[in-house]
Amino acid sequence: MLKLYGGARSRAAIIQWYLEELEVPYEFVLLDMQAGEHIQPEFLKINPMGKVPAIVDGDFQLWESGAILLYLAEKYDKTAYSLEEKAVFTQWVLFANASLGTGIFIEANREREMPRLLTPLNEIFGKQPFLLGNDFTVADVAVGSILSYIPIMLKLDLSAYPAVENYIKSMSERPAFQKSIGGRK
Repeated sequence: MLKLYGGARSRAAIIQWYLEELEVPYEFVLLDMQAGEHIQPEFLKINPMGKVPAIVDGDFQLWESGAILLYLAEKYDKTAYSLEEKAVFTQWVLFANASLGTGIFIEANREREMPRLLTPLNEIFGKQPFLLGNDFTVADVAVGSILSYIPIMLKLDLSAYPAVENYIKSMSERPAFQKSIGGRK
C-alpha cells in the first residue's frame, strides 16, 4: 500500500486530497515535526532533504508535492491524456507551486502579485467550473489547494475575484477535500 508521509499542517494534505479523489488506498504516516522525526535517518532515506510530503509506493520513493501529484496522475488517473494535455497539467502544477504559492503567501510579493495572478484565474473560472474546462484534474488539486488556503490561513479579501471565490467554495465542498485539507482547518 502506498505510504504518504506528512506533518501536521503540511503540504501532505494536498497529496491526501488527490489520493482521496483518485480513491487510491494509502497509509498516512504522520511525522512529529516538532520532535524532529523528519530529520531522523529512517526518513532521510526517503527524502534526504528532510521535508514532507514524501511517498513510498512499493519500491519507489518520491518527494516534492508537485512531483508527487504528477506521478499520481500518471499512475492512477485512468483517463487517457495526450502528451500535450499532460504538459498542460505540469504547467499548472508548477505554476501553483512556483508562482501562485509565492505570490500569495510571501507577504512582500502579495500586493504586486495577487492582481496579476487572480485576475486571469477569475476570468478562467468565470467561464468554466474547473481550471481546464468541465473536468476536474490534477491541475485543480494543485491550484485549488493553494487558493483554498487563502480563506483558511490568510483571510484575505477576495471580493474583487468572485469567480475565484466560487471556485474555492466548490473545491472546499468536494468530499475528498473535506477528508483532507478541509478536515485540518
